[in-house]
Amino acid sequence: MSNPEQRPWGRVAEDGTVYVRDGDGERVVGEYPDASPEEALAYFERKFADLAGQVSLLEQRARRGAPAADVAKSVVSLKKNLDGANAVGDFASLLTRLDTLGGSVEELTEQQSAEAKAIVGAALAEREAIVVSAEKLAAEDPAKANWKQVTTELDALFQKWQAHQQTGPRLPKDAANELWKRFRTARTSIEQHRKAFYAELDSVHRDARAAKHALIEKAEALVTRGADAIPAYRTLLDEWKLAGRAGKRDDDTLWARFKAIGDQIYAAKADVAAAESVEYGANLEAKLALLAEAEPLATATDLAHAKSRLSDIQRRWDAIGRVPREQVRVVEDRLRTIEAAVRKLDEDHWRRNNPEKQARSAGLAAQLEDAIARLETELAEAKSAGDAKAAADAQEAIDARKAWLNALK
Repeated sequence: MSNPEQRPWGRVAEDGTVYVRDGDGERVVGEYPDASPEEALAYFERKFADLAGQVSLLEQRARRGAPAADVAKSVVSLKKNLDGANAVGDFASLLTRLDTLGGSVEELTEQQSAEAKAIVGAALAEREAIVVSAEKLAAEDPAKANWKQVTTELDALFQKWQAHQQTGPRLPKDAANELWKRFRTARTSIEQHRKAFYAELDSVHRDARAAKHALIEKAEALVTRGADAIPAYRTLLDEWKLAGRAGKRDDDTLWARFKAIGDQIYAAKADVAAAESVEYGANLEAKLALLAEAEPLATATDLAHAKSRLSDIQRRWDAIGRVPREQVRVVEDRLRTIEAAVRKLDEDHWRRNNPEKQARSAGLAAQLEDAIARLETELAEAKSAGDAKAAADAQEAIDARKAWLNALK
């Protein structure tokens, strides 16, 4: 070939043989028949790129923390592959990179050991946190603890412990045993406190059940007294509220019995009220008729007539007698409204005709009239003198006193 192809790391001779530079010399890597020199070099350069890619991949694995033994084994294998490889490229650079990897295996081993220790340390800290949480629950005041919540939290901590054992790194036996001993002690303490709490609660519930059974018996004895038993039943109801809890299921059952007795007693009251409603129904009609007769007095202006009519209506009202209990307030409030209107009419009349007040008003009116006359003189003088400010002040004072005088009249 007249123009053999040559590149920094290889060349193609005129006879088509491909060489790679090897140290100060070169060696044959092969031929690429029926191809141009450029194509031949490109072929063997691609084979070198594959080898370089394997070295780069191994470097990445080492940086990512691949086991040091695996890295060392791969270094040996790649060096064998590079020895006499039929490829064109910077073999010295690749070998240097592999030597660097091989030399870092010891360093990598130390690094991985340190990382393993860090992982174990973090795992110990996580396990310690679980133990501390359990011990914190165990240290709570049993009398103030929410035992449903405490039990739920303890179960969650135990599940977390089990998951950590199954998925976490293997811990040193002594440390793992010591942590489990602490966790088990806290768990046992919580269970003992919980059992003691519920045992005491059962005792409290028993006392409350006994007290409520006694109250039910007392209430049953009241039923024969009918509506007259209501005050006594209300007293028993106050005692019931102070008796404490007997447990949800028993509380609901006992309360249903106690309330049923109260319903009987209040039903007797309702029967009395119904009888009264029939008995006093005619009285209600009579008082409603009186109210219809009296309500025009709310807008009356003749005081003497209003007072006379109201007095007559009040007398007849009292003579009618009682009305059904649920209507007492209704009709009484309507009558009170009419009485208040007549009383206001009387008060207004007194205010208007109070001799003492009239005398004071007359005296004040005379003073205002004198003041107005004097100010009008001052106004005339100011106008004559051309004193606009004095005239304005005098006019303002006259207007104010005339307003007061009109209010008095």
